[in-house]
Amino acid sequence: MSSTNKKVKIVEPAGILDGTKASEFRNEIGESVKNGGAEIILIDFKDVTFMDSSGLGALVLALKTVRAASASLCICSINEQISMLFELTSMDRVFNIFPDRKAFEAELPNL
Repeated sequence: MSSTNKKVKIVEPAGILDGTKASEFRNEIGESVKNGGAEIILIDFKDVTFMDSSGLGALVLALKTVRAASASLCICSINEQISMLFELTSMDRVFNIFPDRKAFEAELPNL
């Protein structure tokens, strides 16, 4: 990622992303753009086994926070369940989703 001057913050939630973890998740992303100065937030879902509507809601609020700070939010490594949730809610058209971190890094200079 050193080939670009953009400041990237990687967030790696784990386990189940639901109502109990949603506010903590949202706060971490908010802090990254407000105090951390991140220009791009990458949420790597490789360790997330399940996400419900509360988790999706937190993701949408995080996206609003990131956009308000003139930053970008990207997602990678989503599993089949999360992919289906995104497709059913048309969120796959809202978020910039990459198959894995390597694909994100390859595309980083163009973001």
